[in-house]
Amino acid sequence: MRPGAPHHVDLNVSDLERARAFYGELLGRLGYVPGEDDVDWCTFVHPDGWYLTLVQTDERFVGLGFHRKGIGVNHLAFAAPDRASVDDLHAWLVSRGFHVLYGGPMDMGDELEENYAVFFEDPDRLKLEYVHRGPKAVA
Repeated sequence: MRPGAPHHVDLNVSDLERARAFYGELLGRLGYVPGEDDVDWCTFVHPDGWYLTLVQTDERFVGLGFHRKGIGVNHLAFAAPDRASVDDLHAWLVSRGFHVLYGGPMDMGDELEENYAVFFEDPDRLKLEYVHRGPKAVA
């Protein structure tokens, strides 16, 4: 892992088993494998060493909920290797009944740079993004 690169992110979740099922499927498609876990948390590890930890929120805080417009995390983005991968994940999300935002994949790039993404929500409504960015192919 490169010094200064992100190492891991912990997400507090309202229902660990529901989150484990959702992220297990999603992250498995992105190359992650289950890592360490315990009664109140579990991890998913990417081959480059980066990992995501899901932590069961203490019952007294569950009712507070999450809203991405408040202070804190707005969304978490994962890199896609190409546009086709974004479309493939979108089709998978729809087939599984997961909540896709903004009507589907969006092309937000310009004539020089690709920025193609699909946005969706996890079971606690945390916004996630799968995005392909880079120079546009010359036709």
